[in-house]
Amino acid sequence: MTPEKAITIQSVEELVCKNQFGTFFGVPQDVFDRVWNNLCGPDGNSVVYISMEIGADPDTFHPVLDFLLENDFTTSGDDQTRHFINKYLHGPRKIPNYSGGLGVLAGDTLKSFADLQIPVLAVSLLYREGYFSQIVDFNVGQIDQATHWSPEQTPTLFLLRDPDEPEKPLEIPVPFYNEYDQPTMARAQVWMKLEAGEELDYFVPEFLLDYAVPSSPPWVQEAAKRLYNAKSTIMKANQRRLLGSGILPLMERLGFTARTLHLNEQHGVAVTLHLILRELEQRLGPDYHQKMSDSDILAAADQVAKRLVYTIHTPVKAGHDRFSRELYAGISHSTCQRILDLLARDEQSPNEYNFTAMAMRVNRAVNSVSRLHRDVTRRQFPDFADKITAITNGVHHLTWISEERARVFDAQPGLEDWRDDPGCFAKAALENDSGFRNNLARAWKRDNQTLVDHINTMLAEHRIQMTTTWIDPPNYLSYLHEEGVLQPGVFTIGFARRFSTYKRANLIFDDLSTLVDILIKGRYRINFVFAGKAHPQDEPGKTVLKVILDNQKDLFIRSQGLARLVFIPGYDMHVAKMMVSGVHAWLNNPKRPLEASGTSGMKAAMNGVPNISVMDGWWVEGYHGGATGWKFGHEGPIDEQSLSESPDALLYREDSLAFYRLLPEILDMFYNRPDEYLDRAIQNLKRNVPIFNTHRMAAEYVKKYNLRLTDETANRIDHFAKLYHSDPENG
Repeated sequence: MTPEKAITIQSVEELVCKNQFGTFFGVPQDVFDRVWNNLCGPDGNSVVYISMEIGADPDTFHPVLDFLLENDFTTSGDDQTRHFINKYLHGPRKIPNYSGGLGVLAGDTLKSFADLQIPVLAVSLLYREGYFSQIVDFNVGQIDQATHWSPEQTPTLFLLRDPDEPEKPLEIPVPFYNEYDQPTMARAQVWMKLEAGEELDYFVPEFLLDYAVPSSPPWVQEAAKRLYNAKSTIMKANQRRLLGSGILPLMERLGFTARTLHLNEQHGVAVTLHLILRELEQRLGPDYHQKMSDSDILAAADQVAKRLVYTIHTPVKAGHDRFSRELYAGISHSTCQRILDLLARDEQSPNEYNFTAMAMRVNRAVNSVSRLHRDVTRRQFPDFADKITAITNGVHHLTWISEERARVFDAQPGLEDWRDDPGCFAKAALENDSGFRNNLARAWKRDNQTLVDHINTMLAEHRIQMTTTWIDPPNYLSYLHEEGVLQPGVFTIGFARRFSTYKRANLIFDDLSTLVDILIKGRYRINFVFAGKAHPQDEPGKTVLKVILDNQKDLFIRSQGLARLVFIPGYDMHVAKMMVSGVHAWLNNPKRPLEASGTSGMKAAMNGVPNISVMDGWWVEGYHGGATGWKFGHEGPIDEQSLSESPDALLYREDSLAFYRLLPEILDMFYNRPDEYLDRAIQNLKRNVPIFNTHRMAAEYVKKYNLRLTDETANRIDHFAKLYHSDPENG
């Protein structure tokens, strides 16, 4: 690899870069060429990161936009450059190709790869209808609508062009087969998101396959429209095939040579099938279909496994793709079915293919996303227990630390390098620095004001909405006019994540009488701010969301206005960033141990916000004996009962009572001992920022990638890897 070098950009025109696949904007030409050429190098010294969703909205992390504004590069005499500038300054700021934590984690990971200058390219799908747009009605609950967005107008996204006919978009042919082994050719346009590092001296290209083009069959176009489209099981299966089957054709068309493929969850595991088929052809010749034996398939799989790294993200059964053998017989080649019969068998359900089991079998390294999740995964997949390790998740600190907090960190002695090295918080003398304490408290106050202003503006808009549309505002406060507002400085608990039953969003409202008694007895004012989506096909999850709405009025009246419960519709990364920095505590109460990691609480910790959480996922590692927040709820062993998702096994009574016992202590500290509360915030910065960041996480992954790095990059990776060992027993 060419050594990294500092860059100097004298003019905005230097950010225009190009190759045979188009013209792009965001990094200088020499940076573009260096990255691209390395990804195409003959030694395959790079990685393909494969994810069904990637969350990286350019309204939460925007180094190119920041550069334009800081240098007052708001126009250009060159028409092409001026077009790009206008797009970045005024274009839409959403890429709604993510549903929640998995996709946002993928985006954060790629940002850290770019910051650390790791040779990675990413592959996902482009969904013309995004995930879905959420409307919330007070009486109905969640209403799902298609998302309408324009990738053509979105900054950081570029449609690749055909080198032979530059006026036309590039289309990648991807073959599929039916039950008669007859081929059907699908085609995909290719979008590239240029994920630039903060210094614009490196980037990670994220390629989004867009199958919703006229040249693809209707069933392909339909499956490609919306993320996690589950109108039917066959559509769900086809969407997974679109991802996995497009990876090798994309690599070959663009000239990429990566030796290692990283499956971020098993959704793209079909790429493994194609790698095995190629290995069989190389071993047995073009008529391998007739020659291959079971031992040949297993030998080919063992060879392919040397190229694959796999991350499993959930212990929840719904998160593992299973498809009936009968269904797959109708949508795949008979040779693929023979491979699946051996590698995707499900011991508990012999009539189904289990793609998580296949991903578990065919890899050189497999990891869970927290230490507790490692133990759960080993119990769920005992045949592979010996090779399951932990790499605890992180978040991209530059994305999730608020601008107000960032200004405090920039000015603080000892934190000069925090943007490049989140590990510096561990050594900084912050606890007894009165200036830092005051500045942090003021920044927190301003972030709380920003969140409150956003909510109050939303409530006012909903009051108007109720007279102009058929939607009943989702918040009881919208019906109260002057009284229906939030006040800054009131203790505010945030909760935002996918509405799935095991996450128990309504847990703390299980006994309103007990909750209200606590507030009235202490005359404590409190705000509860909730957000999140239920999957369109998850009716129980929608019911939980509706329970949140139904509790608003009763809670307000019975608490004499002390408690105010607000739901923010349309949860996305922008709302998340406001919440994790603007609340005073972050709530997480899944049924232990069903939350594999949970990254929203890490985002709060990046801002110093304490967590109130059950001992599940990352919080087992981030709790630090209570220095950074509070724990509550059941802490029993991992057994069949604890892994049950049955409604009668969700421990509502036990864990809600534990929360009610804890709440008075937290409220008393916040209102009466604010210095002690601030101590917990500072301990979050010192203890959790150095651990739960994607720079450290990326460094642990790089150790599994077997890449050849420059000395400078290797030293940085070693530094971040030493910040924390996710799995000491395998370190």
